[in-house]
Amino acid sequence: MKDHTKYQGVIPAFYACYGQDGSISAEGVKALTRHLIAKGVKGVYVGGSSGECIYQHPDERKAVLEAVMSEARGKITVIAHVACNNTADSVELAAHAEACGVDAIAAIPPIYFHLPEYAIADYWNAMSAAAPHTEFVIYNIPQLAGTALTMSLLRTMLQNPNVVAVKNSSMPTQDIQMFKDAGIAARGQNGFVVFNGPDEQFVSGLAMGADGGIGGTYAVMPELFLKMYELVHKGEMDAARALQYQADRIIYKMCEAHGNLYAVQKEILRRMYGLELGGVRAPLPGLAPADEAVVAEAERMIREAVAAL
Repeated sequence: MKDHTKYQGVIPAFYACYGQDGSISAEGVKALTRHLIAKGVKGVYVGGSSGECIYQHPDERKAVLEAVMSEARGKITVIAHVACNNTADSVELAAHAEACGVDAIAAIPPIYFHLPEYAIADYWNAMSAAAPHTEFVIYNIPQLAGTALTMSLLRTMLQNPNVVAVKNSSMPTQDIQMFKDAGIAARGQNGFVVFNGPDEQFVSGLAMGADGGIGGTYAVMPELFLKMYELVHKGEMDAARALQYQADRIIYKMCEAHGNLYAVQKEILRRMYGLELGGVRAPLPGLAPADEAVVAEAERMIREAVAAL
């Protein structure tokens, strides 16, 4: 049986890092990778929603992953999201990710056109075939992708032995249980992983059986999610829930900004740690002058919550 402990824990979704001219900043990528390693996270999820993947050229996504791997190889788990909105580019990124030595590749379903399940399976299996020695994570985020992972599609994908996990970003925690049950039926008790996706329900996702979490706000406050993970595994659920509520209030505050959430978080990281990660790529909206108060308040809330741990 494969060892899946490398997926158990807190795995921040990696932010896109840009220079002043809007191009990929390899130095920013490396600095953020070092920062997260120092914080003690289990791994990083590169090139997903938080990485603004749908607004980047495949060559840019390759450059990001190469910069991450230059700092992360052998130190933390790296999962590379390789899906593009066509199979050819996705296959190219999958092969590149395997050549870089990642622990796993991941993919959402194709977006925009509503495809039959067999076509989605063909799309995912083509990526997996291009990275035959690398494990595969299905990314279920129906509210953005427009397609939900069904049990029949999951069972089809479980015929591929490289499929070892689902990153579940649907809101019902019941989905975690259903996906976990199907994985156990196919792989055995410890042979399949489910990640909690929605950051606002990290504790409830773990309680339902998630092995860990991949989330877009972890990187701006990893200490809180690491502590939640620890408390849940100690059985200290009241304390875990109280900390989840604190993290949720911070998320709600950051979401009050006119600018995109990732722009807010990158600005907070700049203020707190001096990380120069740039803004966000259009058409995502950057920070507006009126967002100053939101950013300042969210930063204060994070500092106070971390100090109280």
